[in-house]
Parts: sequence; C-alpha cells; structure tokens
Amino acid sequence: MAAGSIGLPGGEGRAVSARKTGGRDPEPEPTEGSPTLRVVAAVIQAGGQVLLSRRPRGTHLGGLWEFPGGKVEAGESDAQALARELREEIDVEVEVGPLLHRTRHAYPDRIVDLAFYACTLRAGVPRAREVAEVAWHPLSALRHLGLPPADAPLVDRLLAGQDGRD
Repeated sequence: MAAGSIGLPGGEGRAVSARKTGGRDPEPEPTEGSPTLRVVAAVIQAGGQVLLSRRPRGTHLGGLWEFPGGKVEAGESDAQALARELREEIDVEVEVGPLLHRTRHAYPDRIVDLAFYACTLRAGVPRAREVAEVAWHPLSALRHLGLPPADAPLVDRLLAGQDGRD
C-alpha cells in the first residue's frame, strides 16, 4: 500500500453494506436543547481514491465509514484539531488545506457543525488506532458505502466531479 514513506492507495477498498447516502431522508431540523458539536474531517484523495475510516461498533453511527476526523476541543483551531485527530485515530501526519465544505446536521441526540478540509498526507501509513478500520476507497464507491448522513452533500459534490469547495 505504501508509496515512499506515506500510505497511498494501492488497491481497491473494501465495501460494506450499511446505510447508503443515495436516496437519503431529508435533513432533520435541529432538536431543541440538543448539544452542538464542532467536528472537522479530512478529505484525503490520491489516484482516484479517498481515505476513509470506519467508526467502531457500539458508538454513535457505529460501523459506518466516514471521512477521518473528530471533535474540535476548546482553544483549538480547526487545523489543529484535524491534525491531532488524524495522529490519534489513524497514525498519520497531514497538511491541512482549504475548507471544502461546511454543513450542519441534526441527529436525534446531537447537532453537528461539520467542516471538511482538503488534506495531504505528509508522513505515516494509515492504520486503525482509535477507529475500527481505515482503507482507501474509489470515489465511485462512495454511494455504496455506509456513510453518515452529514457527509452526503460533500459526497454529492465529489461525485459530480467538483473539488468539493463551496
């Protein structure tokens, strides 16, 4: 899988059957009193593939594939949080690039303010540390993987051939 000192894609990712982004329900309205979480996610692409991580079972949205990232802690910038989360969760160093897309999504128990950033791998081979799996997947497979509903607008843009930027 490695090309040089970074883990670039070398084969097809593994698909799982789960909720699909295509044919999704309309976005729910924010729930009164639900906590709002600030979350950042990395869009790392190489050779027509995108790096995804799989959420651990037994957690919120467990078992779904997602763009790797996590919560922004108090006092952190989005870039600091994203770099930290990727080190902790998938053991890589990245350069955080431009904002691609920002969305707000209401789940039954929380509201997520989610920002997606283009990122470039700088060091490390992606491996699952705090996630169930990490794998490269062809862009064309994104609709067939189980992804969280909040990721759907970005997936639509990526599949439409846009770079994802708003």
